Parts: sequence; C-alpha cells; structure tokens
Amino acid sequence: MKQLIALSAIGSDRTGMVHDLTRVIADCGGNIVESRMSALGSEFTMALLISGNWHSLAKIETEIKKVADAGEMSVQMRRTEQRPVRSDMLPYSVDIVCLDQSGIVSSVSGFFSARGIDIAELDTRSYPAAHTGAPMFSLRLVINVPSRIHLGVLREEFMDFCDHLNLDAILEPVKS
Repeated sequence: MKQLIALSAIGSDRTGMVHDLTRVIADCGGNIVESRMSALGSEFTMALLISGNWHSLAKIETEIKKVADAGEMSVQMRRTEQRPVRSDMLPYSVDIVCLDQSGIVSSVSGFFSARGIDIAELDTRSYPAAHTGAPMFSLRLVINVPSRIHLGVLREEFMDFCDHLNLDAILEPVKS
C-alpha cells in the first residue's frame, strides 16, 4: 500500500543539492509524486511529495536525515495522505502584475480567504520593468472556487479590489 511523505528542505544553493536528496529517495524505493524547487536568494528550497510503501518511507526518513546533516541542509518531513478530490470546487487561474509594493500577497490572499476560496498554488517574482527598470511584482495563483459562489459576482468584486490597489489582473478558468 502506497503511503506519502511531505518533505521540505532548504540549504545554501550549490550544485548537486537536488541530486543528493533525489538519489536517496530513488535508492530507498521512493517516488517523487510532486515537487517545487527554487533558488531563493542564496538558498535553494525544495518541497516534495514522496510515495512509497511503509518500509521505503521509513528508510527515506532515516537516510535523508544523514544527507541533511552532511550537507548542512534543514529538512522537515511529515507523513501525509492524498488530498481528496474536491468536486464542489472550480479551479481558476489568477495572474497579477503591478509595481512592487509591500503587502500584495497578504492583500490578495485575504481577499480570497474572506470568501472561503482555497489557494492551491501561489508563485511570486520581483523583476525590473523592461524599459524603465521600475521594480515590478508578479503573482500567479491557482484557486479553487466553491461552486456556491457566483463567478460573475466574484470576478466583479475581484476586479474592483484590483483597481483599488492598482493591480493588473486576469481571473480565468484553469485550462486542462
């Protein structure tokens, strides 16, 4: 029977960090089901969902700790379960671009949270504007909208919210 571990790791960005952890997972009989990996400043972060039988996961838990200690990484692991399918939710994609300013993620997540809308994914990035070099901010989300919410009303409220904060935004169904 397949079981799951959610693993997060962070350490100084260096060549081979991904290989060190993923090699242990493969050698122990585990399988990476989902992952997000990224350099953040001078650190490298990984979030992994790993599947395997009980024996494989127990071995992974032991061996990953050895790799973490040797490679000066901070690793956390937690046993978890598959996320249930939510047929009462509609997946929507949200893309926002604006001048970089403090509190954007908090404001946007607060907007959705106040309406009982689940955030499934969230990615952000700061970058200089092409011609002016002005500090820009990009936010991409995948949200799960409960079917009880009228989408026309949500879209109108969201666009008003974005206008108020001077955010350029797109809210559209996720394309399969």
